[in-house]
Amino acid sequence: MSIRNNNQGSIVKPGFNPLGTQTIVTTATLFTWGGNASGQLGLGNTTNYSSPKQVGALNTWASISQGYLSSSAIKTDSTLWTWGNNGFGGPLGLGDTTDRSSPVQVGALTNWAKVSMGRTSCGTTKTDGTLWTWGGNSFGGLGLGNTTSYSSPKQIGALTNWAKVSMSRNNCGAIRTDGTLWMWGYNSNGELGLGDTTDRSSPVQVGALTNWASLSVGGYNTLAIKTDGTLWVWGLNSSGQLGLGNTTAYSSPKQVGALTTWLAIAACGYQSSAIKTGGTLWTWGQGANGKLGLGDTTNRSSPVQVGALTNWVASAMGEQHTLATKTDGTLWTWGLGGSGRLGLNNTTNYSSPKQVGSLTTWAKVSGGEASSVTL
Repeated sequence: MSIRNNNQGSIVKPGFNPLGTQTIVTTATLFTWGGNASGQLGLGNTTNYSSPKQVGALNTWASISQGYLSSSAIKTDSTLWTWGNNGFGGPLGLGDTTDRSSPVQVGALTNWAKVSMGRTSCGTTKTDGTLWTWGGNSFGGLGLGNTTSYSSPKQIGALTNWAKVSMSRNNCGAIRTDGTLWMWGYNSNGELGLGDTTDRSSPVQVGALTNWASLSVGGYNTLAIKTDGTLWVWGLNSSGQLGLGNTTAYSSPKQVGALTTWLAIAACGYQSSAIKTGGTLWTWGQGANGKLGLGDTTNRSSPVQVGALTNWVASAMGEQHTLATKTDGTLWTWGLGGSGRLGLNNTTNYSSPKQVGSLTTWAKVSGGEASSVTL
């Protein structure tokens, strides 16, 4: 549900330029806020908070991913930590289905590289290029060739060339180091991009291309960028979330316009966002609660620019809200304010970006069902 740069053992500090280079810093603190019924804020309780609260005192967090009611993070020592809701098969990977309200280490390994938390499951890559999943598996979303749930990490096959992973509600996608794109899991709306609506319980390659660069699996829709900077989409399109100017679902990749300047993407079921190489931010899809940041609650079936600024560097979409950071390190949120998920010290809805506090040190963002997690 988020845009992340998972440089192993480091944090990318916002600092956009046309070459895509950014300043690397080596430490980061972890902050959360919003709904907390399952302890997904990691604060040792189940109290909601409408303003950012620091999780512990450590400054060694490297990457984050928030799912529906659970959260995950990797530290700079490459250890993996999870917390929050642990029902639906054990998405925390701790060998049980007990909720946790504070971060708990997953095993003792120190070779976790990238993590993506979905609705009921989690997917990760290790530094050796292997791919691991666990949690709920009703539609084969774990990619293990079955529909059995697992509460501990299980390796998908034996390959060591997995580079990126994006886990969502009941499906998953991953890109290998050879630039091929693979998907599996729930597919009723063609969200796997395989030309049909059949579920898959093992990874299946999307076409034969070898130039996929990044992807974001939104649950019912999928976005991907190729190495040439073009944007491609497929899946459910009931609210125009594919950005193709209509509400028709597609089970194969379709290009959004002809531009080659797309840089980063975030999908979340019914809405999407993206940043271009010029630092502009674009959103489309369902506009309920103002989550597109366009000053209203109207659906959009084509990308629309959020304001006129050219200093956006990262964005993330929760179920009903959006987060984004600028090159100056400031954090902005908008959409549904219930449970305090916007971090603005209230529960008010906002249809335009609002700054969270006055800090200029925000580096990464991720949104869940009713909460947010940031570095």
